[in-house]
Amino acid sequence: MTGIHMHHVNSHAVSRLRTARLARAVKPFRTRGGLAERCPGCRVMFSHCMCDLRPVVPTRAGMCLLMADIEPLKPSNTGWLIADVVTDTFAFGWARTEVDPALLTLLADPQWQPYVVFPGEFVAPERVVTVLLPELAADGLQARRPLFVMLDATWAEAGKMFRKSPYLNHLPVLSLHPEQNSTYRLRRSSRSDHFCTSEVGALCLALAGEPHAAHVLDAYLDVFTEHYLLAKNQQPLHLDDAAHLRLRELCVPRSDNQAL
Repeated sequence: MTGIHMHHVNSHAVSRLRTARLARAVKPFRTRGGLAERCPGCRVMFSHCMCDLRPVVPTRAGMCLLMADIEPLKPSNTGWLIADVVTDTFAFGWARTEVDPALLTLLADPQWQPYVVFPGEFVAPERVVTVLLPELAADGLQARRPLFVMLDATWAEAGKMFRKSPYLNHLPVLSLHPEQNSTYRLRRSSRSDHFCTSEVGALCLALAGEPHAAHVLDAYLDVFTEHYLLAKNQQPLHLDDAAHLRLRELCVPRSDNQAL
């Protein structure tokens, strides 16, 4: 793995989707603390901005976020973190009555092998996979890259999106079986096996044989959580705590022969 690039400017797919969604809003979207106090690059209050900590990891896998209506507007949304870290992240708004033609084009692109990431217990068994398919070359030359299609929404919304998106019906469904419980602390869930979008993204990267990228994304979520909660509670940052140290350690440039 080569070095990880650090970026300050944020113009990734989720950021652009948020801008488009705000432009369509009939009334201003209110967040606790007010939008004006938040950095547009990281969505954390300016006093706790983390733009300078953003890592970008080269990955072979891609991410496709299908986002419920107001999800891009929520400061606590973690699909944004995936787009920060994984360069080939695509984001689309979901609507029951229409589908973005660019999403259909992406899903049909022969360079990608898409997987819908969703619990297998709710899916016809013949569609479910628990490991990635052999990377068959679509054109006889280049093997297809995994593209993880994630439904970025509340659990109830994600179920509806899965059922009412016929353009996903032909795709394999990747069912994850993580050994650990979710450690996400920014939204409540009654079930410890409900993972936030960023945690799911890290699990997918690990499954795709990219453990270093998975570790970076997990560490970045921890740092985001620290900044977000400390800002919310008006407490000072500690840039040398365990979460920050872990992220910095993972962001040290590596030679290709170093163990990940």
